[in-house]
Amino acid sequence: MVRDITLTDALDLQKEHGQTLVDVRSPKEFKEATIPGSINIPIFNDEERAEVGTLYKQVGKEAAMDRGLVIFSQKLPAFIAEFRKIDTPITVFCWRGGMRSKTAMTVLELMGIRSSRISGGIHTYRQWVIERLQENFAPRLLVLNGYTGSGKTKILHKLMDDGYPVIDLEGMAGHRGSIFGQIGVQPNNQKKFELLLADKLVEYANEPYVFIEGESKRIGQVHMPENLFKKKEQSPQWIIQLPVSVRVKEILSEYNPEKHPKQFLEAFSRIRKRIHQPVAMQIQKDLESGYFAEAVEQLLIHYYDPQYEYSVARFTKISEHVIEVDTVQEAYEVCVKRYKELQK
Repeated sequence: MVRDITLTDALDLQKEHGQTLVDVRSPKEFKEATIPGSINIPIFNDEERAEVGTLYKQVGKEAAMDRGLVIFSQKLPAFIAEFRKIDTPITVFCWRGGMRSKTAMTVLELMGIRSSRISGGIHTYRQWVIERLQENFAPRLLVLNGYTGSGKTKILHKLMDDGYPVIDLEGMAGHRGSIFGQIGVQPNNQKKFELLLADKLVEYANEPYVFIEGESKRIGQVHMPENLFKKKEQSPQWIIQLPVSVRVKEILSEYNPEKHPKQFLEAFSRIRKRIHQPVAMQIQKDLESGYFAEAVEQLLIHYYDPQYEYSVARFTKISEHVIEVDTVQEAYEVCVKRYKELQK
């Protein structure tokens, strides 16, 4: 018996009652975008899904279903074993709430495992996400801004760890927002970015203030919704100012260029023409020789700081916007103090 529930009910059961949402699509589909907090127990792996899909297009639905049945029957014991590890009520879903989720529910029922299915599948969730992104976000944004290497991301992560409301745009994008921002991280596509963002917008809808970083509209491969970007631009900007030497250390700590020397050289080649050539030649030599601190300092002085000078300078004219300190920890403490003062 197929027990369909709405997306709204499924999300409520997940967040309020600990229900486990299980995405039965292929690992590739799951990686590209899924409902936050769900787990993946696929009916087909990526290669099997491609095989069945090709049969469907070239031969027909019946041939695809027959082949799918053969593949799935061979892995049925392992499939059931994964579900038996779950000690909460279960809701399954696929793309549109069709054959795969219905098949999963049927075999689970035969093995005495009760489950429900999201009507419309993750396609319904995608529609829900689009609606959430178009809504007005009520909380006031507290925007951490400043030159590259000012520890903004580290501060945001510490704020999150300590329970403060934070929208981590770089974390959702899987990109640090600079020409070197994709190195050592896994970028997300626009769809997954929006799924993660919508989830946070709903979570923090009733907060008076939410921290966010002063990102540009485009972050790696993704872009912010227009309404959120405009709200960020019009919100209070807290400018973190640290000594250049500290910023260099922060960048080296976050990016670990010694682990990815080739990627750093490749990324630098894309901006080299924008830097005065004698300086660019020296940066190139330093990167090739492993003198990363020297290269980073020159990049800050001759490339990043001039780029951000106007956007940062327009806020530093107002003294209460500036957080001028010697360490990231001190900057974090000032942010917390200001937040608590606003709460009063």
